[in-house]
Amino acid sequence: MNTRFWPLSAWYFCYFAFLGAFNTYFGLYLKSVGISAWHIGVLLSLYPVMRLVAPNFWGWLADRWGTRARVVRYAMGATLVAFAGILGASDFWSFLAVIVVFAFFGSASLPLVEALTLAHLQHRIERYGRIRLWGSIGFILTVQGVGLALDWMPISSLIWICLGILGTAAVSSLQLAEAPAGAAHPAGEALAGGFRNPEMLALLAACFMMSAAHSPLYVFYSIHLVDHGYAKTAVGALWALGVVAEILVFLAMPRLMRRLAVRTILAASFAIAVLRFLLIGWAIDFPLAVALAQVMHGATFGACHAAAVAALNRWYPARQQARAQALYSSASFGAGGLIGGLFSGYAWEALGAGPTYTIAATFAAGGLWMVLRGLRPQ
Repeated sequence: MNTRFWPLSAWYFCYFAFLGAFNTYFGLYLKSVGISAWHIGVLLSLYPVMRLVAPNFWGWLADRWGTRARVVRYAMGATLVAFAGILGASDFWSFLAVIVVFAFFGSASLPLVEALTLAHLQHRIERYGRIRLWGSIGFILTVQGVGLALDWMPISSLIWICLGILGTAAVSSLQLAEAPAGAAHPAGEALAGGFRNPEMLALLAACFMMSAAHSPLYVFYSIHLVDHGYAKTAVGALWALGVVAEILVFLAMPRLMRRLAVRTILAASFAIAVLRFLLIGWAIDFPLAVALAQVMHGATFGACHAAAVAALNRWYPARQQARAQALYSSASFGAGGLIGGLFSGYAWEALGAGPTYTIAATFAAGGLWMVLRGLRPQ
């Protein structure tokens, strides 16, 4: 890999290492301090709420200034300071206040770094997966390591672990460099085609459905496993298995994207997602079925995300990539994560795990319909 790509890989590694600890175990932490399932769903939906609003502001600001790397550095420092407020939170309302501020700054960085990576790659988009996979490696090491640690450490230690990892991510952002001259510069015009592009609308709608489908996974999967007798070490191992599959898909994406249309890759990802969430909901007591469902993460997240990023990269010029990626982040991880998180928090208490994951599979089926109907097969 070109040496100028290593700071990007290092940032992905650290950032997703933090998400590995936070996304996987923070729900368990909230449950341990007496937060209800509905309130857990609400609190973990705050990050998607900020992803719905904040990235568009940060993307507009970065494109206007032409300084994506500097905005990322400021946002990462503010994220670290805000997250430290969790040490003083004790009830639902104090957690809500802290997470709103933390998520506002925390949601800024990823779409900007995605745009920065694409600007560095320019016409070598097939190499994106080889940079992004380091985020998956960081996620794997963290979920496995933290799972092992929490089997003999109190769950409260999770907050200190997250702070340490987030601090490392903030330090790594200092090494990010702006894209080469001409690859990124300020722009004032609207996104080319905007909401008149029917393929873009179909893609955003489908990705919204995929993120909504994944919400019960991110919010309740660890709790679901522990409730069915899995040790925290096993929880970490299953999360790691899913991300190993994701890494393998990222490595294979250059070849897949040369041979298959984006529409084909996305359709396969959504079809696999339907089966995956049904397995998680109804076959949780069968370890082989659970492992198979985690292997499917390579398709339901890895292939879907890489194909969506590639499509946006083809549709929009370099000067508009920060806003295009922010729009994608808002529609999928923001709006989709928000709706999915709220429905899963309600459904978990009212209906139970099986029906909740069945609804998730229904979201995935809706996304499949949108892909087949709205994207051209070239």
